[in-house]
Amino acid sequence: MRKYIRLTICFSVVMAAFLAGGTYMKAVSADVDYDSLRRFSQVLDIVEQYYVEEVKQPELIDGALKGMLQGLDPHSAMMDKDEFKQMQETNVGKFSGIGVEITTLNGIVTVVTPIEDTPAYKAGILAGDQILSIDGKFTDQMTLSEAATLMRGKKGTELTLLILHKNSNSPVTVKLKRDDIPYHTVKVKELENGYFWVRLTRFSENTFSDLRKEIDEAMKKSELKGIVLDMRNNPGGLVESAINIADMFLEEGVIMSMKGRDGNEELEYKAQKQKDDIKAPLVVLVNAGSASASEIVAGALCDQERALIVGEKTFGKGSVQNVIPLPDGTGLKLTVALYYTPSGKSIQAEGIVPDFEVLWESPRKAEDNFSVREKDLTRHLESDRAKKNAQSVQNIESKELLKNDNQLRVALQLVKSLPTIQKIK
Repeated sequence: MRKYIRLTICFSVVMAAFLAGGTYMKAVSADVDYDSLRRFSQVLDIVEQYYVEEVKQPELIDGALKGMLQGLDPHSAMMDKDEFKQMQETNVGKFSGIGVEITTLNGIVTVVTPIEDTPAYKAGILAGDQILSIDGKFTDQMTLSEAATLMRGKKGTELTLLILHKNSNSPVTVKLKRDDIPYHTVKVKELENGYFWVRLTRFSENTFSDLRKEIDEAMKKSELKGIVLDMRNNPGGLVESAINIADMFLEEGVIMSMKGRDGNEELEYKAQKQKDDIKAPLVVLVNAGSASASEIVAGALCDQERALIVGEKTFGKGSVQNVIPLPDGTGLKLTVALYYTPSGKSIQAEGIVPDFEVLWESPRKAEDNFSVREKDLTRHLESDRAKKNAQSVQNIESKELLKNDNQLRVALQLVKSLPTIQKIK
């Protein structure tokens, strides 16, 4: 297993480097700083004394801090105790809610991607959809943390969203029931003999170890001829996890680098050659819902010419956030750096353009596929004995997966062709 410094420690070091110049220690000497603090104090006193309803100073200061962070960028935020706890739960993959990753675009809470096999995903919520209200509360003045907190909750409880679907002019009401968000972030399925579909739904603490186990188990059953690494609608997660996974497929070279405030301080992550590195041909699937850590992996594998990138242009989140716990149990999420692919490219607001653009096509209607599906099922039952039934079911599932996913079909054909393409080169 790759040995990297824990994210919290790493980012603390990064932050110290990026804030070199002694920001925390810098004395407030300019008159303008005193004037700003004096003005803040005056406004605070006026609100406390004259606002139409009684307000408490701690609440006012908390609101000011949230506003300050919200005004920086869509990803910086001040989190209260509950919000901070929820973020920690998300990173370890244990929480209940509806399963959406969100951001703000032009002040509107917008879906980056629904998490696979969650209430939001099953309800047809898609990347780019706008969440206008949550249980009747409009989101235009909410922070991302506040919106996320409202959508979290106990399993089985209900909530109502007002959704404006992408490319739609009229909002619709969507009723959802909260559920446990899937803990497992890795799925592996053999598509054809030796060719595997590896699905990563997000990057949590256990994603790397789970992926390693799944691939090792797959290699016991069949020769590893090629992998389709599917990171479509993967909103990201822990950078550490993304670096470890990229390293699984790389023997050397830069994975990513980060630059902070002054642009001179740079932190670089490099691949380390391991005996269990995966050398099989590789195709990476991405789309507009692939963000952050997904883009780190895709960017590294693309720039190092380790994989072909297939699908649609990615989301374009090229910034790094440091999560800082505060003594009172609250937390601060602060954008401290931009990350760069091995070629030195920033994907911030740009995204990663695939080598082969393949737009998503809706699968055929069930009735159109019924005869084919039934034919396949019958054939296997007639030819296989009971002890082979499990394998038969898996084969049927793989065929169905390919039949309903045009992007995956293209990716499979490309990964099968890669050895020939590389010989021509």
